[in-house]
Amino acid sequence: MHDIEMHEVSDEFAQCWQAAGRHLQAQTHDGQLSWLKANLNPPFLEHLSFRMGNQLFYVRIDDVDGEVQGPGNTNGFRTIANGCKGHACRMPMRLNGNTWEPVEPGWGLIDDTTDNPINPIDLISDEKIEMTDWEVHDFAVQVVRDYVTDKLGHQLMSSQGNPAVDPSIWFVGENGPEWVVVRSDRFPAKDAKRPENLPDIAANCAKLSNVGHFASVTFANSEDPFDPTGGVPALPLWRGYGVFIRFEGLETIALT
Repeated sequence: MHDIEMHEVSDEFAQCWQAAGRHLQAQTHDGQLSWLKANLNPPFLEHLSFRMGNQLFYVRIDDVDGEVQGPGNTNGFRTIANGCKGHACRMPMRLNGNTWEPVEPGWGLIDDTTDNPINPIDLISDEKIEMTDWEVHDFAVQVVRDYVTDKLGHQLMSSQGNPAVDPSIWFVGENGPEWVVVRSDRFPAKDAKRPENLPDIAANCAKLSNVGHFASVTFANSEDPFDPTGGVPALPLWRGYGVFIRFEGLETIALT
């Protein structure tokens, strides 16, 4: 269960973060870089994350002069990179006059494991990489988050894709905070299962809100034959490949 981590993001760090994001975006052609996290909504495992081809990158931004502190646990980007089989990267930044700039040349990224500068494009391959459970769940949370903000028009309070943490989403509803427990699954599952400890999650959230929802999101490879006889097994979910998404909205949880 998850208490909202309302980290304070200073104006100075926000400016540093924006400069880092612009720099990364400028290294690619249109459509090459797909952002996974590109906002300053809590909680913070990584500060920025993105996909290129079949590779995932999770970035922590640091001021090398130590004057500006970024939000979140300093090990968070390593945790999510490990769970999603991605690359944990550090991005040292320095304030030069009034402008934030990467310390390292090129992309400005350092591989957290080797301490060597990295070029994400060099790591892309033709290998088919199956999405991890964490990666699938994080994708599901993105689907629900976009539904809550873009279709329902609610203000996001927090969003996180760790499958071991509930709830996944908090937002401002009509009468105050509301929360969402997200579960994901893969075809041939039609719907994701509700967690057995849902009453415990609701009880923990009650100190802030009694209005909760459940969201089921399931995915299928867009090239799956969908064999109704079961003779042909379902195709894996390959990272960077097309998927079909089954999501039918939020189910309000009846609390007793």
